[in-house]
Amino acid sequence: MLEKLRVEDYAAEGKSIARWEGKVVFVENAVPGDVVNVRLRRNRADWAEGEAIYFHSYSPDRVNPFCPHFGVCGGCQWQMLPYEMQLRYKQKQVEEVLKRIGRVPIPPLQPIQGARETRYYRNKIEYTFGTRRYLTREQLNDPGVSTDQPTAGYHARGLFDKLVDIHTCFLQSEPTNELRMVVKDFALRQGWTFYDVRNHSGFLRNMQVRLCTTGELMVNIVLGESDEPATRMLLDHLLQQFPQITTLLYTVNKKWNDSLMGLEPMVYSGKGFVVEKLEDFSFKIGPLSFFQTNTRQAEALYRVTREFAELDGSQVVYDLYCGTGSIGIFLSGGASKIVGVELVGEAVRDARENAALNRIDKALFFEGDVTQICNGDFFIAQGKPDVIVTDPPRAGMQDDLLRKILDIAAPIVVYVSCNPATQARDLNRLAEKYEVRRVQPVDMFPHTHHIENVAQLILK
Repeated sequence: MLEKLRVEDYAAEGKSIARWEGKVVFVENAVPGDVVNVRLRRNRADWAEGEAIYFHSYSPDRVNPFCPHFGVCGGCQWQMLPYEMQLRYKQKQVEEVLKRIGRVPIPPLQPIQGARETRYYRNKIEYTFGTRRYLTREQLNDPGVSTDQPTAGYHARGLFDKLVDIHTCFLQSEPTNELRMVVKDFALRQGWTFYDVRNHSGFLRNMQVRLCTTGELMVNIVLGESDEPATRMLLDHLLQQFPQITTLLYTVNKKWNDSLMGLEPMVYSGKGFVVEKLEDFSFKIGPLSFFQTNTRQAEALYRVTREFAELDGSQVVYDLYCGTGSIGIFLSGGASKIVGVELVGEAVRDARENAALNRIDKALFFEGDVTQICNGDFFIAQGKPDVIVTDPPRAGMQDDLLRKILDIAAPIVVYVSCNPATQARDLNRLAEKYEVRRVQPVDMFPHTHHIENVAQLILK
């Protein structure tokens, strides 16, 4: 253990920096200005990593977290920091990883776009029902609380089999907490089993809640076992208690993981989907659809993307990793044509439906691997891109796709990223033909260390 370390600065991914005998120490659960004791997990020659376990004094910048579950559920890591300071650290994180990992010239970053709504900003939440409750130090000494009891909430940080029993979550507007508690209480009264993740048994497993800015509300109850009478009883109870539900579904998941891919959600009430809006565009979202979970900040992110694309109505835009087509459709007003490419067939079908929903006939979406689809014949049929927009997963782009982009040599590439570190790595590869002209961070998830970043690349 290292004692009385003064935390000096923020590093990245929720860690701060202290120093001990000339060595950099990455500290979790601390903020700059704290003086802490650190229990080490790793100790290398020139760096170490650990967790703050005792505070001699707190940073004057700290504020009181507003959530009673802060520090336990692992969802909001930065509630103890004022939001303005969170934004400052996120901007610094983007700048440092682009310089350290990207190692390419970058212009001064545009000021980060923060969120106007720092609570209740998520349109989608997933709750888990389980048999093992995570107990805090205080609860361990309470004889009235047991770890072996039905629980509804989130996984405790770093634990797959224990759940934090959530009373109030501030990530999504009501009726999200009311829904969770009604399902939990009704199941307990009926004597139904909650899912045991170790033994892979139990009736009640998960609940997904999608609440749109349009007011539409979709609830998907995920069950670990088939029980038609119990299922009907539960769903009828929900419809009676929450008439504002516009779509109610249930899914039986007997797999060993919580992923619903490959499963068929069954519509019990409503049309089977909800409609969300970004500006004047409408998007159909089903229970398996991907859609940005912060609607208002998605608008901000896509406006930056549209600005960086520099569209004047004449360009052919290729939307790589197009998903359900949201970026391409959002950019369609300034393009002569949108060509979206996506590996996931269900997402491509959603993209086509969304284009039709918005009466956009110049947006075409194709299923497959970009490196295989984008060949000479494809360019003859669809036109070579004037602008490429790419929004890859956290792992970034694969080498063959980076090479394909270099071969295509579109005049402008707009790279949207949810992980600036892998984005920086990819920008280094693309520097063979491109220079980074503009950089804009956008905060999609207040009170977390996650940050989105948009980079504009111009062909040299």
